[in-house]
Parts: sequence; C-alpha cells; structure tokens
Amino acid sequence: MWSVLGISFAVGLVLFFFQHRQDQHAAPVQEKGLVNEEVMHISLNLTQELLSSSSFARQLTDQMTLAKAYVVIAKEHNNLQFAWELNSQIKNCQRLLSQAAVRGKQITEEEAHPIINQLAQLTLKAQDSHYDISTTISMLKSHSLALEERANSAIVQSVQFGQLAMEAMSKSLHCLSIKLTEEWFRNPALKRFSDEVRNSPRLVDNNLYHFCIFSDNVLATSVVINSTVVSADHPQQLVFHVVTDEVNYWAMTTWFLMNDFRGCTVEIRSIKEFSWLNASYTPLIQQLFRDSLKDQSGEMNFKDLRFGSRLNHLRFYIPQILPLLEKVLFLDDDIVVQKDLTPLYTVELHGNVMGAVETCLEAFHRFYKYLNFSNPIINSKFDPQACGWAFGMNIIDLIAWKKVNVTAKYHYWQEQNADRMLWKAGILSPGLLTFYGLIEPLDRRWHVLGLGYDSDIDDRLIESAAVVHYNGNMKPWLELAIGRYKHLWERYINFRHPSIRGCIMH
Repeated sequence: MWSVLGISFAVGLVLFFFQHRQDQHAAPVQEKGLVNEEVMHISLNLTQELLSSSSFARQLTDQMTLAKAYVVIAKEHNNLQFAWELNSQIKNCQRLLSQAAVRGKQITEEEAHPIINQLAQLTLKAQDSHYDISTTISMLKSHSLALEERANSAIVQSVQFGQLAMEAMSKSLHCLSIKLTEEWFRNPALKRFSDEVRNSPRLVDNNLYHFCIFSDNVLATSVVINSTVVSADHPQQLVFHVVTDEVNYWAMTTWFLMNDFRGCTVEIRSIKEFSWLNASYTPLIQQLFRDSLKDQSGEMNFKDLRFGSRLNHLRFYIPQILPLLEKVLFLDDDIVVQKDLTPLYTVELHGNVMGAVETCLEAFHRFYKYLNFSNPIINSKFDPQACGWAFGMNIIDLIAWKKVNVTAKYHYWQEQNADRMLWKAGILSPGLLTFYGLIEPLDRRWHVLGLGYDSDIDDRLIESAAVVHYNGNMKPWLELAIGRYKHLWERYINFRHPSIRGCIMH
C-alpha cells in the first residue's frame, strides 16, 4: 500500500511539473501576440504612411496641395467652375485620409485610384489653362513687385506730406507775422531802435557769449531765445544773431524790439543782406537756378523741398555771416533750452571745428543710412559704420573753421552731388561729409533728440537734458505735435502779449 501511495505521489508531482511548464510557455506566446498586434497597429499610423513616398496617402496629400494652389489661381482668373471642381476633389481626398486615420488601416489602391485619377485630370486641365508652375511663379512675382511699388510710393508720400506739414505756416503764426509787420510800419520808432541794436559794439565783442539762429518762425525763435536766457546764469552777457528771410524780417525785428529778454542783445538780419550768397558762389543756388530754368519759371524756387530753404544751409556760412567772432553756439529753431549753455564755451575741442552730440546708440544714425555707399566717391573716403551726430545745438570754433576752410568742403560735396546720387535731400548728409573728422563729441546730456517723432523718450533723460530737440515732423507749434512734450515748449511763450493773444488760442 505504501509503495502504491509513493508511486501515485511521484506521478502527481511529475504531472504538476509538466503542467506548470506549459502555462509558462503559453503566457509569453500570448503576450507576444498582443505586442505584435500593437506593433501592427502602430505601423499603420497615418503619419508614418504620409512619410512613405510609395504610400497612397502620400500621393493623395501631394496632389491635394497642388490642387489647393490651383484653386487660388482659378479664382484670380474668375474661373469659379473649375475652382469648384478642384474643391470637390480636395474634400473627397480629405474625407478618405480622415477615414484611414480613424480605422488605422492603410488606404488601398481601390480607394485611392478614383480620387488620384480625378485630381490628375484636373491638374492637366489647369496646365491647359496656363496654370503651370512657371506662369504661377511669374504671376506671384508680378504681384509681389506691384505691392512693393505701392508700399514704396506710400512711404514717399508720407515723407512728402510730413515735410509739407512741417514747412507750412499755421494760421496762427501767419496771423502773428502780419500783426507784427503792421506794427513795424505803423511805429516809426521801431526802425530807430533797430538801427541802434545793429550798431551795438556788443555784436562783435568776443568776451560775450554769442548764439546764431536761422529761422523764419517768429514764435519758435522767441521760444529758443527766451528759454536760453531764462536758463542762463548771466543773461546780460548773451548776444543772439538771428537771420530770417525777407518776408518775416519786419515781424521778427518788431517782436524782439517790443519784448525784453532779460537784458540780452538780439540782432535781426535779413538773408537779402548777404549779396555774396548768389549762384556764382554757392553750388546749392546754382542747382536751384538750373532747376528753375528747366521749369521755365521766372523766379528761382528757393523753398524747393528737395534742398530745404536757404536758411537751413546758412549754417555752412557762419564765418561769412559773423566774420569778427571767434566762437559761436548754433541753435536750431525747434529746440528748448533747459540749462545754462555758457559752459560749452570752455569745452576743449582739441583742435576740432565743432562740438556735437553723437548718435551712435541708434543704428539708423550711422553714415550708411544717410549716404549712398554704392558710389565710389563715398565708399573710398568714409566708413559706413561711422557715428552720425546731431545738428541743432553745436559749439563752433570759427578760427579752426577758417583754418581748414570748412565752407569750401561743403561746396565741394554739393558739386559732387549735382545729380543727387550721393544723398537725396536735407542738410545732415552734407554736414556729415563736410565735418567728417572735425567733430568733438559732447556729453549726451547736452542735447537730447527725438521729441518731434518719438513719443516714448524717458522722462529722466528729458529732465537731465540741457537742450531738448523737436527734430522730426511733429513740431511743437503744429497741430500734429506730440502732446506729451508740448508743455516744455509752450511754457516759454508769453500768451498775455496782445499780438499772441489776438492770434493764438492757448
């Protein structure tokens, strides 16, 4: 009995052992089958199929992309029926691709062939209608060029309109000029006072601080002078030399005779007095004269916007205008002075002609932005990355100017630019050429620019500035001025003066 029991136990152990081994082998096989199914499902992923150059999904996608391009071209040619046919097949193609993505199975030849065949026929039809690739590229290129021309035209018009707005005199300023001119002819005592100022020995005293301003804007000039004397420690030591045009001479003279600017001296002269400023002396007027002949006009157009007014170019003739002076501070009429400027007279220029604030911090103020460096004359003499600098507040050593004959340099560059191929317009470009290598950099706080175009200047920078400059088209006396900065200019206007009160509403 014990023998039978032992044999039965041994047989049971053997059977258990073999059954357990069977289960271990069966489980991996089942897992392997599941993994194979997952791998098969992943291999049927539509993304991988689209990457395969031999798959039907890839062929459908390529033809659908081409068909979409032809839809756009057909619509531009007003072939709406053909565009509808293309859209219909595109939708069929998209539907088939969506179904394949959902079911996770490859697109079969039976499913793809009808759509591929229809799209191929439509592509041939498009080519018969001259919708081929070369035609498409040419058409798109012509559209691109047309848009570029329109954009360039808009930019040019914007600049021209801005320039016209800047040059035009507002009604209030025109009114002020008329009222002051009437006062000049009504009050004969003004002429006598004017002669006394013109004969004052202070005008040639090199122990005083001399400033020159060239402007036809009475109010703007008044703000410059008023802000300068208010900010000065000793305003009685300041002498201002103002040059204006023939039209505004009487108004400008009357204004500065009728108002006291803290004891400073203000001399008003007309550009008409400078007989040497003629076509035989300056290339600029020669060019204007030639252009006026081309226009068959009886008079020269001295206000040609391509060159700027004669007053703008007078800054290149300061030694001829003030022959007995040694140093002078040049001021534009669109600035406001906030600190005493007389310390500039003691700044060491190290033999240079002019002190100016450089504008290297802004990339668009480099030489290459103002000059045509494709011209060999410019390219061989100047560095395109050289720093620009600011006109508008400049200390000038007139002795050094005469020594290197800066005016002759200016004439040379105007002659070189007779065909306007070196620069287009303005006075900064010829200034960069004329004073190249003759500029002494000043501390940036002496002169802060941009109030005529940049509405986001840091308030701390404005407060620390000795001079703020409304360079740009948004002048403070115009309606388009930036409101944020306008009060800096207006606080130096005497709105209680009868002439201003009758013309200008605060």
